[in-house]
Amino acid sequence: MSDQQPLNLNERHQYILNVLQQQGSASVSDLASRMRVSEVTIRKDLSVLEQQKKLYRAHGSAILISPYISDRHVSEKEKHNVTEKRAIGIKAAESITANDSIIIASGTTMLYFAREIKPQSHLTVITASVQVTSILSQNDLVEVYQLGGFVRHSSVSVTGNFAEEMLRNFHCSKLFIGVDGIDPEFGLTTTNVMEANLNRAMMNASQKVIVLADSTKFGRRGFSKICELESIDEIITDSNISPLMLQQLNDRGIMVNIVNI
Repeated sequence: MSDQQPLNLNERHQYILNVLQQQGSASVSDLASRMRVSEVTIRKDLSVLEQQKKLYRAHGSAILISPYISDRHVSEKEKHNVTEKRAIGIKAAESITANDSIIIASGTTMLYFAREIKPQSHLTVITASVQVTSILSQNDLVEVYQLGGFVRHSSVSVTGNFAEEMLRNFHCSKLFIGVDGIDPEFGLTTTNVMEANLNRAMMNASQKVIVLADSTKFGRRGFSKICELESIDEIITDSNISPLMLQQLNDRGIMVNIVNI
């Protein structure tokens, strides 16, 4: 901002939206400082813009996308961000080593990942996803252990005590997990409590936790918390991740592997 007179109402609103387009989010205090107006004025501006469905307010800040995740069927979710998910799946498949043993959680990105797994030697896979089992069981080099339990209709994957109990008998080198939301302050989330519990059991059965998440998952929250950011080892995402989010993850010591889109 220059030293000219303060912006009028419409100019402030446009300025706020421009900042959000560049950064993805902005705090009330930061916006007030930039435009040299009170935080009360900014809160009123954000309320108006939220009513116009141009942004969302969350914890003293504003963001462009809704932070709330709804539970949708896997067949619907699989159609979104196809290019990003396929590229993430290809990158994740590169981390599989000879005679490896891995766990694959549920989610549409896991399906793209499974399709890219082409082992040159024996591979052991434990998975909650019925569809991942269907894909990988066609390869003679892949030995698949399908977890048992209650099958969720929306994700076509199992959850529950039976699956968690099975995992206590295994220990794998890597867990590949998908999430519905990644928030630097709140951590990793999903839409279902039972799935979050199973994800934590998978983490306990793995040496390394690798999160596969396209850039739309950042800054969002599902209903159920899986874990804090510090509980994971690596995130594989696409190059559309915002620079501000990437900086926040780096500041928290999280390794972020970016695939170019």
